[in-house]
Amino acid sequence: MKKQILFIAIIATILSCKNKEKNITKITKTPTEQLNARYEKLLAYPADSMAFPRSINFKTNTIKKVKSKDWCSGFFPGNLWQIYALTGNEAYMHKAESWTDFVEKEKHNNRTHDMGFKIFCSFGNGLKHEDNEDNEDNEDNEDYKQIIIESAKTLSTRFNENIGSIRSWDFNADEWQFPVIIDNMMNLELLFEATKISTDSSYYKLAVKHANTTLKNHFRPNNSCYHVVDYDTTSNQPRMKVTHQGFNDGSSWARGQGWAIYGYTMAYRYTKDKRYLDRAEATANFFLNHKNLPEDGIPYWDFNDPAIPNAPRDVSAGTVVASALVELFSFTKNETYLNYSKKVIRNLQSKDYLLDENIAAPFILNHSTGNWPKKDEIDEPIVYGDYYFLETLIRLKSL
Repeated sequence: MKKQILFIAIIATILSCKNKEKNITKITKTPTEQLNARYEKLLAYPADSMAFPRSINFKTNTIKKVKSKDWCSGFFPGNLWQIYALTGNEAYMHKAESWTDFVEKEKHNNRTHDMGFKIFCSFGNGLKHEDNEDNEDNEDNEDYKQIIIESAKTLSTRFNENIGSIRSWDFNADEWQFPVIIDNMMNLELLFEATKISTDSSYYKLAVKHANTTLKNHFRPNNSCYHVVDYDTTSNQPRMKVTHQGFNDGSSWARGQGWAIYGYTMAYRYTKDKRYLDRAEATANFFLNHKNLPEDGIPYWDFNDPAIPNAPRDVSAGTVVASALVELFSFTKNETYLNYSKKVIRNLQSKDYLLDENIAAPFILNHSTGNWPKKDEIDEPIVYGDYYFLETLIRLKSL
């Protein structure tokens, strides 16, 4: 009898251990599995041309949805294209095609400088991430190319030859004459690519002129950048250097530094102008060596917010810089840049930043900051934070 009891006890212990192992397996997922769980939320989001997902407010539990004219409309289709590139799952490609089509009408919208963000992040990714080897005769590829060229034509209408820049915004006309923001460097990729596709050098030349003007006027002696430079339309010279989304006119808005690093790294890719590479490195070093950059690499929304260390972080700034620094590493072989990007990607896949798989929203990462002065999209998931995170993953994978 005692032997039977002992035997039953041993069997029960073995089964108990196996059950525990099953439970551990059930709740413990690899980073790839956790990311795939988040990717599926993007795939499940229903296609709607009037409801591009931009961010989510957890206080009201509502998704901010925008129309194609919003500067963020290209990021969600871009995210789907990039997930397709990472996973090979064609369901993401088909969903990306649907969302990308919704953006096409923006190719003639001349009321914004954000043509690159809208068109190149969507149609440009379509060109990059479709299986072109199997789709050499794919009509979509030719359509996408023509849309990129048409969009470049539209963006070119905002260029002022005398000032040497593309006008950024049309609002606030009672205060600004010809505002140019550092973000505008990102839209030059559309122009460079339009020249590659069409062989029309006018887009390339326009992009170079804008980059040169920004190089001359947007940067401080410490290698940080201003957000907005407003030009006098009579003298064609800067009349004020201010901010619109930073803490104050003299502060270093984190995402603005990211736009500068990314923009000049990208401009160097197309032009091989050493001045652009030097500028990207100088501002990257300012960013990486700043005393207020947290240990995990995810910056506060502005380096000069006096509320630090209690100021909001900006994951989107971290992902923009991480993506830029992978490319900057490819040109410089400076391991510091690559190590930062790897650290950011590693930390963003932790529970501190990665959205829980049970949250049914089409986003991947939390804790981005949109427009702090207007108290808009503070410490929330924002679509472009996801976009540059995915781009960083692809760039690291390509290494």
